Amino acid sequence: MVPHVSPALVSPAPVTDRPALTPPRRRTRLLALPEARWALLAAAAFLLALPLDLGGAPVWAHGPLYAVAYAAGGWEPALEGLRALREKSLDVDLLMIVAALGAAAIGQVLDGALLIVIFATSGALEALATARTADSVRGLLDLAPATATRQTLEGEETVPTACLAVGDVLLIRPGERIGADGQVLDGVSEADQATITGEPLPVLKTRGDDVFAGTLNGTGALRVRVDRDPADSVIARIVTLVEEASRTKAPTQLLIEKAEQRYAVGVVAATLAVFALPLALGDDLTGALLRAMTFMIVASPCAVVLATMPPLLSAIATAGRHGVLVKSALAMERLGEIDTAALDKTGTLTEGAPEVTAVRPAPGSGLDEDALLALAAAAEHRSEHPLGRAVVAAARARGLHLAPAHDFAAHPGQGVTATVEGAVVTVGRPDTRAGAAADGSALGAGAGAGAAAKGPDTADDSALDAAAAADGGTPDTDHTVVLVTRDGTPVGTLSLADGLRPDAAATVAALAALTGRSPVLLTGDNRRAAARVARAGGITDVRAGLLPEGKAEAVRRLAGRKVLFVGDGVNDAPALATAHAGIAMGRAGSDLALETADAVVVRDELAAIPAVVRLSRDARRLVVQNLVLAGAFITVLVLWDLLGDLPLPLGVAGHEGSTVLVGLNGLRLLRASAWRR
Repeated sequence: MVPHVSPALVSPAPVTDRPALTPPRRRTRLLALPEARWALLAAAAFLLALPLDLGGAPVWAHGPLYAVAYAAGGWEPALEGLRALREKSLDVDLLMIVAALGAAAIGQVLDGALLIVIFATSGALEALATARTADSVRGLLDLAPATATRQTLEGEETVPTACLAVGDVLLIRPGERIGADGQVLDGVSEADQATITGEPLPVLKTRGDDVFAGTLNGTGALRVRVDRDPADSVIARIVTLVEEASRTKAPTQLLIEKAEQRYAVGVVAATLAVFALPLALGDDLTGALLRAMTFMIVASPCAVVLATMPPLLSAIATAGRHGVLVKSALAMERLGEIDTAALDKTGTLTEGAPEVTAVRPAPGSGLDEDALLALAAAAEHRSEHPLGRAVVAAARARGLHLAPAHDFAAHPGQGVTATVEGAVVTVGRPDTRAGAAADGSALGAGAGAGAAAKGPDTADDSALDAAAAADGGTPDTDHTVVLVTRDGTPVGTLSLADGLRPDAAATVAALAALTGRSPVLLTGDNRRAAARVARAGGITDVRAGLLPEGKAEAVRRLAGRKVLFVGDGVNDAPALATAHAGIAMGRAGSDLALETADAVVVRDELAAIPAVVRLSRDARRLVVQNLVLAGAFITVLVLWDLLGDLPLPLGVAGHEGSTVLVGLNGLRLLRASAWRR
């Protein structure tokens, strides 16, 4: 049992046009990172010591400052390098520290300190790029309240949301944030869930509706049963998926890390040779050691190692800010490789919810389109069925006045009835058993808009034929037709269908331009329904009537192609897993689809799909640029040191400068202009 609910709790609340709620902006500040603070301390100590050293001050004046620079900038990479060495792995960071200490050992303290400062600064920039990758997504956690009001047999108690369990009943007061994913038990309100679903207006919430943690309740009160553990809420799952991106390495990065070990061992061996050979040929110890230290510095692959991840992580961060959550660097890389797109229909190209597509008054009814729609909407005003809501929404979209309705009744499997302006109005699917009546007046109310359970693509053809014939129309099996009667006399029909998304055609065209071929439509719906959507969306290759395994097989049959599949339902999961890259629509996407996909479009904006593909291709181009830049710098500096006389300070500046340039080049995708619709 649950506590008694007062009448005020279930009173309806008006839906207001409040601005869409956006997550608090969270950007990691540079000095919030320990790497940045240590780098700043090292740089400050170096800048204080430099004029004293160059000005001829005694060693006791600038020596301690150089020591601070060495310690502040070098302790962390030295520790990580020693840990790696203990695991029989040679870290590039350790090479830098050895080179700096070697420079100090031969009296080049300034040069070693410069190396430490630049190396520490490079590490701070990399840490900043990684931290900001998840900033926009982690900001979703700020939307979830810290506490919630739980109802028990003894009354109410305030508890941390982390302590909630499935089955708990929460009281959500007006203006409060919802503490957990769940289902409304009673109460009427509206929820601003733009940050989860992308819906720009508050959504009406009544008994049986799902609500999401972190969304904002409107002016009514709700009682909500917790259906998911807080750790498994939509917000928590989204954050977990994106945080994995920072830990997942793309294939290019993995290849570089595998080569790094051998390369580092090779650098050590070559450094010893560069030191020993000149020494054996009569060079002085200081000169040979200086050349060897310079070689170790300029030959180290820091810039190459840094070439891959910053562009991919920056792309993930930018996509996240625009409502596309890419799960990993591997997924981001794959999105840029696709050469074919395959799209699901319902909930992907279409809204996944019905809308009124035609209003046909019956001859002699005395009603025009607006009057018929207003009459049906008045009767459906209290209906909770999606088709009934679609009728009401269509009337509101036309700005029609809805007369008060009384004696409303919803009859499961039959439809709805209500008294509107003294007349008994029924709205329901036609009853074909009476469809043979010559004047059509015997067409019964049948199953209503609130009970048209078969949906637009599986409705009984004969029923639709009879309904269309009753009002002079033509049969259409990809629409749901409902009949409106007044005092038992048919006055017209309404056609409803799952409407195409406004940006569907533009998205199809953009994907065709990116891949060089038109997308493929893969759907389980019947061919006529699929053909209607394909025509409207500009798709020519349609494969309909597919079971889940059929969709996956269709993806596999696109032999030799790297396919991007976009879907939202459980039946799309096999195709999402089979495709080279998969994207799930987040608003109505099933848990299985969201978990299987490589990326999730949280706001259900189709235009974001070609945008993230472009972003991925930009990231891949930056990776190539970085590798070329890093390789060129290493080659030039190594040849200069071996064949000429490369000064240590110039070698340090060239090597670390290339590392900084590569890192900054990767961060270019954090700019707002990187996201192109």
